[in-house]
Amino acid sequence: MINVRFYGKEPFQIAVIHGGPGAPGTVAAIARELSKEYGVMEPIQTKTSLEGQVFELCEVVRNFGELPITLIGHSWGAWLAFIFAARYPSLVKKLILVGSGPFEIRYVKDLEKNRLGRLNTEEKEEFFSLITSLNSPSTNEKDKVLARLGKLVSKTDNYHPIEIKTDKQDTIQVQSDMFQAVWSEASKLRQTGYLLELGRKINCPVVAIHGDYDPHPAEGVKIPLEQVLNDFRFYLLKKCGHSPWKEKYAKDSFYRLIIEEIKGI
Repeated sequence: MINVRFYGKEPFQIAVIHGGPGAPGTVAAIARELSKEYGVMEPIQTKTSLEGQVFELCEVVRNFGELPITLIGHSWGAWLAFIFAARYPSLVKKLILVGSGPFEIRYVKDLEKNRLGRLNTEEKEEFFSLITSLNSPSTNEKDKVLARLGKLVSKTDNYHPIEIKTDKQDTIQVQSDMFQAVWSEASKLRQTGYLLELGRKINCPVVAIHGDYDPHPAEGVKIPLEQVLNDFRFYLLKKCGHSPWKEKYAKDSFYRLIIEEIKGI
């Protein structure tokens, strides 16, 4: 699999990092919108280990990006960009975290509560059944299971989603093997507190943009990061779920914030 896509013209000053792990193509719309003014890269994660994904991102950034670069990470991509900025602080000009997962384990119960509270009884049963299937060694076609879980979670994660224009190349099949392998490593980093401590190694400005309807609790991003980052700003968008660029009431505000932060306004 080719591990980077380009939008706009050189120099490529911005890299937009997708979530999952194992959900490539999900931030193509952001890359396309920003390419109206900037050269943008969309790195595609292909490695099935955390270390492999960090190294892969480093190769893409060093080979094709204008350094230091602005990283915009969504969901899992926010964590990957955060880890990368701690590992390679001289390569990152600014870090923008969109819909990040909570940085401390104590907030995970709130995420679970928020999601389950937005499902009816039948959907809850399916949710737990899909989780069980995904974790079972005997389950076949786990990519389909993960894709179905993603569709179910989209109901809990979005406030008022709108249809986004896409290209045929945007969608790449979800990869359950990558999801399980990388997420297993990443969740341990959070559980031990090491993920948050990495923030002390980040030198660049960090911005977090979060929806007030995102089931990932905003407090789980804002409060921990305020403790470890020297230059940190947090924006909470109203009537907005996990993916602000797909939200009817928040899309314009989201892109306005992104452009202002890129320009340093």
